[in-house]
Amino acid sequence: MVNLKNYNVVSKHFVLLLTFLFIVSCSHQNYTVSKIEGKKIGITDKQVGVPEIEKFIKPYKERIDKDLNEVLAYCPEILDKNGTWQTPIGDFLADITLEKSNPIFVTREQKKIDICLLNFGGIRTIIPKGNITARNAFEVMPFENSAVVIGLKSEQIQEIASYIISEKKPHPLSGMTFKIDKNNFAKDIIIQGKPLENDKIYYLVTSDYLANGGDNMAFFKKGISRIDLDYKLRNILIDYFKEVDTLKINHDVRILKEK
Repeated sequence: MVNLKNYNVVSKHFVLLLTFLFIVSCSHQNYTVSKIEGKKIGITDKQVGVPEIEKFIKPYKERIDKDLNEVLAYCPEILDKNGTWQTPIGDFLADITLEKSNPIFVTREQKKIDICLLNFGGIRTIIPKGNITARNAFEVMPFENSAVVIGLKSEQIQEIASYIISEKKPHPLSGMTFKIDKNNFAKDIIIQGKPLENDKIYYLVTSDYLANGGDNMAFFKKGISRIDLDYKLRNILIDYFKEVDTLKINHDVRILKEK
């Protein structure tokens, strides 16, 4: 015959044990980092030359080289950075940036871009005469800058002309021309073939770096609007290469200094 008294005692102890285990398992435990250790692992010449590593990266390198070395267009002449107020490569880059950015801006804002201004220092090398590849685009524009359109008043357009004169650098310019008088002041500012109008808003495409005040171009911060096109300047260059057979080069005078 079963001893019910002993059975009840055992049952109570068993229930208490389960309850205790349940509480312990559900209790929140806080863990803290007490120590962090690290060490520098140098990459030696022996490691770089390991055949296994070279074998691993070979297919990736070959694919990248194939994409970068594919001929996209032809350049009829050397586009370099030589020039006092404007340069062959600067004019070219400003022209195609304006040309490729404008359709995007028209679609989004139903307005046209009037001017393009880039910076001389952002151009890292020349575009050689002959076959042109995507590699050339990466060499000319190695940075990740994107196109930005700024709405500017006529006062800021005049500031741009004064800035270029004071800097004495051939910053890439398109859509705008002006003269420099004997006193080093800008005059006869022309935008898209028309004289500068005091009550008009002009839309200028530039890089996000300059739009944020880079190269002391503080006039961009005075803009009344800003539209990011999410279009890298380097991709603009590559897309242009893909669309044309031969690069279109303009030799028009954009900044003229009077004697």
